This record gives sequence, C-alpha cells and structure tokens, in this order.
Amino acid sequence: ATCGHGCKYGECMGPNKCKCFPGFTGKTCNQDLNECGLKPRPCEHRCMNTHGSYKCYCLNGYMLMPDGTCASSRTCAMVNCQYGCEEVKGQVQCLCPSGGLQLGPNGRTCIDIDECSTGQAVCSHNRRCVNTFGSFYCKCQLGYELKYTSGRYNCVDVNECVTNTHRCNLHAECLNSQGSFQCKCKQGYRGSGFDCA
Repeated sequence: ATCGHGCKYGECMGPNKCKCFPGFTGKTCNQDLNECGLKPRPCEHRCMNTHGSYKCYCLNGYMLMPDGTCASSRTCAMVNCQYGCEEVKGQVQCLCPSGGLQLGPNGRTCIDIDECSTGQAVCSHNRRCVNTFGSFYCKCQLGYELKYTSGRYNCVDVNECVTNTHRCNLHAECLNSQGSFQCKCKQGYRGSGFDCA
C-alpha cells in the first residue's frame, strides 16, 4: 500500500488510505481527535481532551466508571478505588478505565500493561513502539526523525555529521549511514575514530 502523503499517526492500508491510530483523525492522521466534542459525549460530568486520547472527571462525591459515567456509591468510596468500581451481588470490584491497564495486586489501583514488550503493539518497519500509561504509540527508530517531506510524513535518517550530534574525535572524519554514523581517523592518525592518536 502506498500513501502519497504518508500517515503521521496511523498506518497505510491502501492507495492513499490511512487507518488512524485511536485518538487521531484526518486524511494523513495528523490531527488530534477531540473526543470531548463527540456525540454521545464520552464522559458524563467533565471531559478533558489530551493528545491522542481524553480523560474523564467526576464531580465531588462521585466515582468514575469505565464507561465514562459517574456513580455515587458509598460502598465504592469505602473501597477507595483509584478510578471506579462496580457492585456485583453485593461485592465491590475496582475497575480500570482503559484496556491498556490492569488491576494491581492490591485490587484498588490500576497498573500499566506494556503493549510494546507483550507484542500487542504493531508498528511499521521503520518505527518503534513507545509504551505510555494505559496505551502506546509508534515513533521513528533511533537515528531517524519524523519529517514532512515532498508532501508526506516519513521517518528519515538524521545526518549526525551535519547536525553535529556525532561524538567523533577532533582528528576524525564523520561518515553518515542510515540511522547511524561512523567515525574514521584522518590520515596520519590511528584509533577507533572516537579516540585518535
């Protein structure tokens, strides 16, 4: 599949057809989706848009439920859940607001699932997975940066020799390579390129 403009926060699925990662929109998936403006609203009380996601908040005396609703429950308050809870047959169970979170050993707080190390996250060949609390995103591999060139988003090689981010010795030449660089001692000098004598 070829997308002429590339897909900033998404994957190319067909000719000029981007499939955006959750929380992003637009032809090239370069715009943040304001979930708070969606109908029906994702949160019952208060909603705050974030980059690629959103957060729900409840008014005082209410607990946040996983579906974005706010419930007034004394029993839930007594259990002191981090995000929200449900009562099933008189039993109070804490809940987590995202599929990227799981209930911790104490049964009250939510801990992050690292989608990058569990293999649940799939990033395209020149991007690497970055875990976030409750989710993940794909960013360019080390030695590459996201650039909008010739009308599309791409991960392009960083020329460390030009940007002066190499660590070559004063008496060495910097040679750029895809995603990296090499140092070679100049004529009359010997060493690794990082050290030349």
